Amino acid sequence: MSDTPRLEPKTTPDLIGHDEAEKTLLDSYNSGRMHHAWLITGPRGIGKATLAYRFARFLLKHGKDHQEDGGGLFGEALPATEPDSLYVSPEAPVFRRLAAGGHADLMTIEREFDEKKNRFKGQIGVDRVRGVGAFLGKTSAEGGWRVVVIDAADEMNRNSANAVLKVLEEPPQQAVLLLLAHNPGRLLPTIRSRCRTLTLNSLSDDIIVDLMAKHAPDSSPDEALGLAKLAEGSFGRALSLYEEGGLDLHKELVSLLATLPQLDVEALHKLGDKMARAGADDAFRTLGDLLRWWLGRLISQGARAKTSGLGLSEAEDALMLRILHSSDMNKLMDVWGKIGSLFDQAQSGNLDRKQALLNSFLALEGAVKR
Repeated sequence: MSDTPRLEPKTTPDLIGHDEAEKTLLDSYNSGRMHHAWLITGPRGIGKATLAYRFARFLLKHGKDHQEDGGGLFGEALPATEPDSLYVSPEAPVFRRLAAGGHADLMTIEREFDEKKNRFKGQIGVDRVRGVGAFLGKTSAEGGWRVVVIDAADEMNRNSANAVLKVLEEPPQQAVLLLLAHNPGRLLPTIRSRCRTLTLNSLSDDIIVDLMAKHAPDSSPDEALGLAKLAEGSFGRALSLYEEGGLDLHKELVSLLATLPQLDVEALHKLGDKMARAGADDAFRTLGDLLRWWLGRLISQGARAKTSGLGLSEAEDALMLRILHSSDMNKLMDVWGKIGSLFDQAQSGNLDRKQALLNSFLALEGAVKR
């Protein structure tokens, strides 16, 4: 499964499931009075970055034509022929140059990768965004638009957010900022107010199954459907779970949870030893995500008195309901928060992975009545 090629938004030509969002951007462009900043929001892995780079390619390919017809950021004139799609062929020079990171009129802002800790930094620092204003203020290298993509804007720290705000307050001509946000509530209200918000919805299970057939052809339809349910509308998460053996980990997790209210200690230690092995970092992270997802779904769906569709099968539904009915809701919510903290500590290296796993399950056992 690890041989499955990773999808990269910069090199993905197609976008599925977000026709309305694409139409909004296209109509705005064709109007000749396009907004200078767009806040593209929605859950992780649903296509926000794919849409952003799709639009960036479109602008870098067509923007010069728009400008030459008398347009501009707030120009009145329209191109002689209005484009009816944001699609740009992978064979187009602009597509290849953007994919290779070699287009002079595109600037991408992302979190830096920490080589020492072998992971991305938690925030986007001010050094990453300090040059945005100067970049957008320059004349386009190719006579068209200048585009900045910030992925993701809600990962900026306070100083970097203020630096971007200054640009938004005095937007340059013929320039567009595309801000992606998984959790827009974390952004400064003044940033949100200066952007036009475009919210992408979660993808349907059917769309995710179709995408899995295309991008992970070795997965069976049943596997794809199970992954779609675990991913809750995020194709990026479904693909990651597939690559990391998420369905097998989910099965192992449910098997252990089924022993509650008195956990199978031998099975728990066996799972802990497995997660503590060298090279099991991804599996540990995935297991932690699945455990938090499972418990969070139990709490949220249980609060709405839902009795089916909680898990991936009727047996799992019954297990979740049994645990829900034999537990204190407040204790379950406390455990959910504690599990997140324990796994975060283990991933940062401040706690042994096996110990984090044992403590998480024992805390959950304590919340379930015997």
